[in-house]
Amino acid sequence: MAFNSITILTVNAADAPAIAVAANVKFAMDDIAKQFSQDTGLSVRLSYGSSGNFVSQILHGAPFELLLSADELYPNKLVEAGITQDAGHIYAMGRLALAAPKNSPLKLDGQLLGLVSLIESGQLQRFAIANPVHAPYGESAKQVLIKKGLWQAIEPHIILGENASQAAQFAVSGSTQGGIVPLSLVLTPNFERIGQYVAIADELYQPINQRMVLMKTASNTAQQFYTYMLSSSAQQILLQYGFKVPEASSLQSIIISPSNTMEPN
Repeated sequence: MAFNSITILTVNAADAPAIAVAANVKFAMDDIAKQFSQDTGLSVRLSYGSSGNFVSQILHGAPFELLLSADELYPNKLVEAGITQDAGHIYAMGRLALAAPKNSPLKLDGQLLGLVSLIESGQLQRFAIANPVHAPYGESAKQVLIKKGLWQAIEPHIILGENASQAAQFAVSGSTQGGIVPLSLVLTPNFERIGQYVAIADELYQPINQRMVLMKTASNTAQQFYTYMLSSSAQQILLQYGFKVPEASSLQSIIISPSNTMEPN
């Protein structure tokens, strides 16, 4: 199972708008981009990485027209900088999973009791999470470990992924005994062949609201993709990958907004 820290997906056109996407949405977004192209005849270029790194790049002039973040904090930095059209919209709510290679001694459960046992027995050697400094899912993973009273004991054994995808790769590659990763990255047939997972209890971490924002320089195609992310077609794909989606009532104003009509360039 291969995860890339940054991957470019181009559908049809070389001059398609550049869109920055949090790594945890990769598999769902690949499917959404293909469906968008089929439904509209338009194309997008998707770059995958950590939300914090993308915000830094955008603030330094990177030509991304739309950011789909893994949280709300990083998009708000762009809003505060005055370079977005508005405050954006939550497009998905993420969840965490405890993942491990199939031959790992780590016993998986939603309350991390198996991880507690592994630490107490002195058998834990390496454990993966995304870097909490700039990856929201890494920060959420750290929240879980702190809430369970494990952070101090496990910190010396932590292997940091540059983003959520790299952390997921570390968690099941055999280089660690497991890790805390986005649920969306383990709900794939490729993962099931090499790893195992369990969803972590929701009460162990704060809600992961994933916000997207359009830049003021966004093209018509980027704006249409923004609207498409809130369509039933995109939401159904997100649900398949373990995300929760906003309630229909909260989407009505953006979907019927005249500025977001689905007209080709």
